[in-house]
Amino acid sequence: MSATTVHADPHANPNVSSDAPVADEAHQHHPVRLYFAVWGWLFVLSACSYMVDYIGLQGWLRWTLIVLFMLLKAGLIVAIFMHIAWERLTLIYAILLPPLLVLVFVAIMASEANYTLLTRVLYLGGGP
Repeated sequence: MSATTVHADPHANPNVSSDAPVADEAHQHHPVRLYFAVWGWLFVLSACSYMVDYIGLQGWLRWTLIVLFMLLKAGLIVAIFMHIAWERLTLIYAILLPPLLVLVFVAIMASEANYTLLTRVLYLGGGP
């Protein structure tokens, strides 16, 4: 029978049990392929946005497409380059929910302003 000697790790923390999972102190690294894919999608979405102007679309369709492409690009940038896709759900809500609520309140105020203008024109007469 041979005796084996177990050497203790000189860098081990004596306050942490060896059974407990150790938190990785280094930052999580994401594959470069993911960033290249996102850059590719950003390029495609930008090209689509420029194509809307190049083709010459006008009116609501033009602005809807431009805003749609803008929001898709912003979503990709926030999710991947700002690492929101890997954050906890509560942090995501804390970052994304307030601007969304501001947009909802602005839409409500714009609707109320149109209603106020309409009632003034109908009941008081004259233009704005």
